[in-house]
Amino acid sequence: MNKQYDNVNKGVLFINDRKEKDSHPDRNGSLNIDGKEYWLSGWDKQTSKGDTISLSVQPKDATKSRQNAPSNAAPANNDFDDDLPF
Repeated sequence: MNKQYDNVNKGVLFINDRKEKDSHPDRNGSLNIDGKEYWLSGWDKQTSKGDTISLSVQPKDATKSRQNAPSNAAPANNDFDDDLPF
């Protein structure tokens, strides 16, 4: 039985098995928001509030040179605060 899967407003992160540098994301995957596709990257962080994952989202259409996977480079603006308010 072949059931059609609706992935609108859903996403997934996988462990990045190609990480070579600390700046590369620990996890990567994709995300769909209102029918638009995005690359999703995550960095595992330890903060005073506990373990967290910092995220970066980039539209897939803005990265036409990519070949089925997000870049392993760190995002240009990685101003994450280790002291999250929640």
